[in-house]
Amino acid sequence: MLKEDYKIYQGKMEKSIDSVAADFASVRAGRANAAVLDRIQVDYYGSPTPIQQIAAVSTPDPRILQIAPWDASALKSIERALLESDLGINPTNDGKVIRLSFPQLTEDRRKDLVKQIRKYSEAGKVAVRNIRRDALDHFKKLEKASELTQDDVKDAEKDLQKLTDESCKKIDALLVAKEKELMAV
Repeated sequence: MLKEDYKIYQGKMEKSIDSVAADFASVRAGRANAAVLDRIQVDYYGSPTPIQQIAAVSTPDPRILQIAPWDASALKSIERALLESDLGINPTNDGKVIRLSFPQLTEDRRKDLVKQIRKYSEAGKVAVRNIRRDALDHFKKLEKASELTQDDVKDAEKDLQKLTDESCKKIDALLVAKEKELMAV
């Protein structure tokens, strides 16, 4: 019973780490990366649709992202979605494709981006700690229901703390790598 519960909470912590990694990927680091478009939804025939589902996204050079819609009527909707997003880049539309030019990052902008990824990192760690808290509550309820002994709960606490520490270290490693990427550009 205990092992199954560990697997559930371990899976939740891994999902939190994956979520932080996805947040980091959405932060542009001065070079074109299609992941910055992941969160942008386009109103396509009345339903919100990810850009990647209605257009081909390519990088003709390191600082330009090119979006070529498969349906030419979606061009204006994609452009509107990009303008309304928090990307901070004005799209250029030539009637067939949309281009996003990523400017060289200034020192101030890099520092702002580092602050942003640190917030994402901290939010991920909070999520991991909340999962640990939920797991401990679950195990304490099992103890009250006489399904677990006090020793089992103590062991569970130690194992959960170890799992939490490992998850936080993974998030920290992701943070360090992303900070290096942002500051090296």
